[in-house]
Amino acid sequence: VSLLLPSLFHSSHCIFLLFAMNAPERSASFLLDEDSGEVKITYATDTKVSNAGTFRLNKEDHTVCNLLRMQLLRDPSVRFTGYLHPHPLLHYFDMKIQTNSSTVAPVEVLSSAIEDLANETDHLITQVTDAIDEWRRENEQVGQF
Repeated sequence: VSLLLPSLFHSSHCIFLLFAMNAPERSASFLLDEDSGEVKITYATDTKVSNAGTFRLNKEDHTVCNLLRMQLLRDPSVRFTGYLHPHPLLHYFDMKIQTNSSTVAPVEVLSSAIEDLANETDHLITQVTDAIDEWRRENEQVGQF
């Protein structure tokens, strides 16, 4: 390609070259491939550490994983949690969770964390909607907004 470029570009005109990139489709980073049976979350029990397991979160990003990690760390029954993104071109994260006792499973604390985050999100949406409605009532005499 470098041998062809000098002959393609002249000072009097410009030629644009389109190169095919060896990159996956952008939608492959956030849409599950249901045809191949891809699932959102898988779980594997840790054989070396008691009360621990690893969740693979497919098609998620740092935003979701960090929210889950922070919510899990609020739970007193969680001893350790962390996540790993193995490579930028791989569209999954591995999240490790260890609980304090054998009576509480990692699946239970993750499910509880997801439910707590959903409740916090619902509460936030309600507060924002109420604040917008109040602002509109207070400013409807001012004019259009």
